[in-house]
Amino acid sequence: MTSSDAAPESSNTVQVDQLISAARTWARQDPDPVTAAALEELADQAAEGIPAARQQLEDSFNGTLQFGTAGLRAALGPGPNRMNRVVVRRAAAGFAAFLNDAVSASGPGSRPRVVVGYDARHNSDVFATESAAVFAAAGIETFLMPSALPTPLLAYAVRALDCDGGVMVTASHNPPQDNGYKVYLGGRAVEESGRGAQIVAPYDARIAGYIEAVGGLEDIALAGDGWTVLPESIADDYRAAVVALADPGRFPARELKIVLTPMHGVGGDTAVSVLKDAGFHDVTLVEEQALPDPDFPTVSFPNPEEPGALDLALAAAGRLDADIVLANDPDADRAAVAARDPESGAWRMLRGDEVGALLGAHVVTRSLAGSEPVESPGVFANSIVSSRLLARIAAAAGAAHEETLTGFKWISRVPGLVYGYEEALGYCVAPELVRDKDGISASLLIAELAAAAKAAGQTVFDTLDELYLMHGLHASDQLSIRVADLGLLDAMMNRLRSDPPEGFGGSAVEQFTDLSEGSEHLPPTDGLLYLTRDQSRVIIRPSGTEPKLKCYLEVIVPVESAAELPEARAAARASLDRILADVREALGL
Repeated sequence: MTSSDAAPESSNTVQVDQLISAARTWARQDPDPVTAAALEELADQAAEGIPAARQQLEDSFNGTLQFGTAGLRAALGPGPNRMNRVVVRRAAAGFAAFLNDAVSASGPGSRPRVVVGYDARHNSDVFATESAAVFAAAGIETFLMPSALPTPLLAYAVRALDCDGGVMVTASHNPPQDNGYKVYLGGRAVEESGRGAQIVAPYDARIAGYIEAVGGLEDIALAGDGWTVLPESIADDYRAAVVALADPGRFPARELKIVLTPMHGVGGDTAVSVLKDAGFHDVTLVEEQALPDPDFPTVSFPNPEEPGALDLALAAAGRLDADIVLANDPDADRAAVAARDPESGAWRMLRGDEVGALLGAHVVTRSLAGSEPVESPGVFANSIVSSRLLARIAAAAGAAHEETLTGFKWISRVPGLVYGYEEALGYCVAPELVRDKDGISASLLIAELAAAAKAAGQTVFDTLDELYLMHGLHASDQLSIRVADLGLLDAMMNRLRSDPPEGFGGSAVEQFTDLSEGSEHLPPTDGLLYLTRDQSRVIIRPSGTEPKLKCYLEVIVPVESAAELPEARAAARASLDRILADVREALGL
């Protein structure tokens, strides 16, 4: 064997030795005895040459979990590339330094205020409590939520308590092995449009810089006390504010049989109490999913969008002859809706774009039906990947409309916003209360519009058809491609840029926009938009929170009468299927 033959093996040995050394160093400083012991065992196995142990160490120690506009989100476990107490303490210390500097700039002697919330995932309470201890030690006036509560309640508290910052420990609808750290700004730390909203650039980079500047774990002080655990009345205040959104004077109908699932999350009690206090008394929780459970035992992914996630709720709705199914994801910032389709007689979950249009039209009706009609209902907004139907609804009502980048961190910042949504089941129906998506308040208004339709002898599908008759049938679909190697996402996007498709679904591309170049209305983002001659639209972008490439399709079919709707639906479906096939071909699938 020559020396050149031996070099790769020697290099690999050095790399494994470095990984093992890094792991043992981490284990010695890890404040969590469980992960420390697991890491020592993993290091021993790697030293014995067990490939799986080496792979786990590489995943955990080759790189550092990056803080961005989504905060932090990753699998639980030891190492700098995982969610654990070390990573969380460093994040909290960096955020504390950012807040102290940001607020001190507003005047001498200013003391920041921050509120910390958490859901029922593994270690959420630990991460939240340690964050509060770091904040308190840094001289920040700190409030800790009294229990595991929905994300919208944390967003509400940031504004209600006039805090300069907020942290929500949650991974939303991610798999059970994940957790995350979502950051909000408020008060004196951000401009008015961002108060109570999730962070956007350049705040993410600034906070990330402060986190990188944090020294070793021994340099991070933890207070033994000094933070305030909020009373349960904070949850009562939120519920009362949401219940007050209901309008029984103009929409008195309350006869509606509801099946609701919190998907093993923390929204069940809050959602049920809001609905019942607003007059919707016939609410049945899906028993198997009613209580918080961080293992989400009845679903593969605790996301209402995923196939099979609503099976138990739909089965319960069938047994009870319910009118509607409402579902929240585990942290209750999203809402899903299902109802019995009168055409097929089968239960069907409505797409996010369908619910987005229904809520948008309902908000318009509420604003124009008052005793003192307003000149304009305000500003409506949706993400660029959501349906164009809301823009037409807003225009017909004389309201302004804006498109934003994906994510409620952008939607919630639209000046004058009265309603915003994104197709991924996120709806903001009361931005003055929660400047974020809120599955609880959205569920209340969905129940209100569904009850109004039932009282008129209709269903939510009939209400949708009325919108289609006015604005054209808007039909959408998605293609999501999950990858194991993030490099594949770049490869697919580069393929599209170097060999752009000439058409989709038999219609030539007339407008191509590379969203990474930005525009007068939108900051740069990695995505490609195609608009064809027949007004079909395709948008392709990497997911910001999951290892996926996401493709968003929409077609518009004009209709002039109800009799044309069945044929228009069939034509839309056929067109979407042709476009899907063309997208797959363009991606080389």
